[in-house]
Amino acid sequence: MRGIAAVPSYVVMQPTTLCNLDCVYCYLPLRAADRRMPVPVAEAVAASVRPWAASGRFSVVWHGGEPLAAGRDHLAALLAPFGPGVEHHVQTNATLIDDAWCGFFAEHGIRVSVSVDGPRDRNGERVTRGGRPAYDRILAGVAALRRHGLPFSALAVVSRPEPGLATELYDYFLELGCDVLGINIEETEGVNTRTNARDAAAVTGFWAELVGAWRRDPRIHLREVEWSLRYAGAVLAGAADDLLPRRLDPIPTVAHDGSVVVLSPELAGFTDPHYGDFSSGNVLTTPLAEILAGAGRTPWVREFLTGVEACRSSCPYFGFCGGGHAANRYFELGRFDGTETEHCRNSKIRLLEGVLEHARDHESPAA
Repeated sequence: MRGIAAVPSYVVMQPTTLCNLDCVYCYLPLRAADRRMPVPVAEAVAASVRPWAASGRFSVVWHGGEPLAAGRDHLAALLAPFGPGVEHHVQTNATLIDDAWCGFFAEHGIRVSVSVDGPRDRNGERVTRGGRPAYDRILAGVAALRRHGLPFSALAVVSRPEPGLATELYDYFLELGCDVLGINIEETEGVNTRTNARDAAAVTGFWAELVGAWRRDPRIHLREVEWSLRYAGAVLAGAADDLLPRRLDPIPTVAHDGSVVVLSPELAGFTDPHYGDFSSGNVLTTPLAEILAGAGRTPWVREFLTGVEACRSSCPYFGFCGGGHAANRYFELGRFDGTETEHCRNSKIRLLEGVLEHARDHESPAA
């Protein structure tokens, strides 16, 4: 985990900044503006992606805004340059999904991930631009996916971890029918300035309870828990050093205008008097592969890599998280070379501690 890899495992594309929802905890700065990605941006990205895809599995993740707000015709035009061999994924609030969109997903082989926070009373902060609950429209979109036999993942934001919530959420998503579930503890980032400081025992207990719910009926791939168990197994096998990649995945995010931000999609669209717009280049003037080759020279990226080394030398959890995320450092600490953040505590340290707590509480008694 030293330096940045020249070839990413996936690329994030922003087909539009617009979102038809106005979720209270959203971090996006331009979600009320309809700034669509021109097709030449997709063509420029595809020119670098096609050789990478020819060498192995490669994904393009369409993430807005709300990607479906770009419309089927425009999204199809953006997909076209990539050709065969590229896996396409879309992260959507599901409110626009209907039979026509399901046909589009099937035609283009698009894997769908739905943002939903659990049962109706857990979705109070997912609202329309008029402030009305979006839950019924989300469920209608999910129903369309199920009607067409399209598998889907789910992503839930948890703002207030409390006893019983993890079991409630897991049971809900079992019934919803997703095959993969990701859980995000709400983060302080972007335009969401609400604190993400949480009671340590409550967060650890939430993760421990989630492990228990999953173990009782592990039909869903549970992103955070399975990664934690994989890490714990590697530690026990003496192979933890082999778990993380040798270099950081650059995770390039290509904004609607072709500008490229590495490491943290959440930084796209923001500017700072000291760091500028966080971009490492623009695909309309420089090939994406060339931008990534030089990304380590971007001033804020150099500062972040210094912070990663500080984490390596000071944090016993480094082997689990690899140094955290750049956006969390910036939005919580105001700089990139800091170390521990509230996000680290909630979603890395307490996650692993919750998994271990569950294991201790349920280990077999000594013979």
